[in-house]
Amino acid sequence: MLSDYLAHDAIGLAELVRTRQASARELLDIAISRTEAVNPAINAIVLKDYDAARHRASRDDASRANGADPSDSTSAQAALAGVPYLIKDLGAPIAGLRMAMGSRHYRHFIPTEDAPVVTLSKAAGLNIFAKTSTSELGQMPYTEPELFGACRNPWNLDHTPGGSSGGAAAAVAAGIVPLAHASDGGGSIRIPASCCGLFGLKPSRARVPRVAPPGAGDLGVDHAVSRSVRDSALLLDLLSGNAQRPLGAPGTFLGASREPCKPLNIAYVTEPMLAPVLSADSRAALDDAAQLAMSLGHNIEPVSLGIDFATVRHAFLMLWSVTAEELVLNADRITGRKPSRSEFEISTWAMAHMGRKLGERGLPSALEEQRRITARLTDLLNRYDVVLCATLAAPPIKIGEMHPTSAERMQMRAVSALPIEALMRKLLTEASNKAFAWAGCTELFNLTGQPAMSVPLYWNARGLPVGVQFAAREGGEATLLRLAAQLETARPWFDKRPPLMQARS
Repeated sequence: MLSDYLAHDAIGLAELVRTRQASARELLDIAISRTEAVNPAINAIVLKDYDAARHRASRDDASRANGADPSDSTSAQAALAGVPYLIKDLGAPIAGLRMAMGSRHYRHFIPTEDAPVVTLSKAAGLNIFAKTSTSELGQMPYTEPELFGACRNPWNLDHTPGGSSGGAAAAVAAGIVPLAHASDGGGSIRIPASCCGLFGLKPSRARVPRVAPPGAGDLGVDHAVSRSVRDSALLLDLLSGNAQRPLGAPGTFLGASREPCKPLNIAYVTEPMLAPVLSADSRAALDDAAQLAMSLGHNIEPVSLGIDFATVRHAFLMLWSVTAEELVLNADRITGRKPSRSEFEISTWAMAHMGRKLGERGLPSALEEQRRITARLTDLLNRYDVVLCATLAAPPIKIGEMHPTSAERMQMRAVSALPIEALMRKLLTEASNKAFAWAGCTELFNLTGQPAMSVPLYWNARGLPVGVQFAAREGGEATLLRLAAQLETARPWFDKRPPLMQARS
């Protein structure tokens, strides 16, 4: 039965349940069995809620046996009924379940209400049975929280699955579930999708309702990482208000993924953005994607974005640090407990103090810079349908490669205790250089709010995935999904399985 489970995406599994070829309980039992088999190796799951999920699955199966059907083949509502699902342990509270967010301070925090994305996922029929690992408060582009330990990439356990939705991507790549909830405030859907050979779409700003109020600059969005394009498209329908419309109807995202993709004018960008340079692997992946797109009839035009990336860096870091301040230094507003230094990783603690010190004067100018950057990219995307650029500047890094050095940790402790602005700015620059050297290609589209996706078209000589990124004008998810489905047909990736998945199938 496991081989059948792995052969289907979420839509396929839901169809098995709807047509009674499999029960929701059977699918859940396979997902749990798969979790127990592979999670010791990848450390993707940080909280299990098996008993409640089993109860839901058995209840729904009993309803079907009595003639009720929670799904409707003509409507998107509950279209994924019976499909096992995972929620990222960050920013998506589930009433009654701990939400640690990778942090010692939050490890006992139990929300009392579901987040909108959780409510909508449940309404879609998805059966949430566990929560996935994230970097502490989503701060890092890799998933190695001190609280839970490193999450590992199924393609090579010595490498990161990316972050901050690394647990979600590792779980999907390892065959635990065909898609999983993820969120993206600086690349946290697209980065792990690239690292794990998955499809990852970051929707337009505010496309999916979120817990209010949003962070500084409204950078974050919720959606998922998936093995198929159509799963991502249907889930976006279910999360964004199309649940009552006919399944796959014109004007829906699933409908768009089924439509032919017209020839597009694609701006081909090889600039490394916030990274100093693109690696040979990232450049090869880009060139390969450009050649594939041209072979499919698209017009590829090399373009410079004409953006001052020093300005992008400044605006993003200012907004990021102010958001960290809210989650760390004002954590008592959420948990009712005063935060202490011992409860946070030193890099997170230092970032929060930088937000407090620099944000008061720097936030207004950062927001103004965000508006200017958005206007510049909007103008470009009024002339092109899509931008093609790198998702990451290099393939997945090794576990531990980006941890702060002893000297960097000492500096972080110093600026937290003695908040001298000049020293803070120097440390912020040095620390961000390290992260952006690898993961500096995604933040731009969080600042501007445009939709962007990472598509798994390329694996390097060492067998590691290297995704490529496409972005469209605001509200242009349908364009991206048409293109993604076309690329998926031309260069199928669904049956590409990492060594861990093959060994334990």
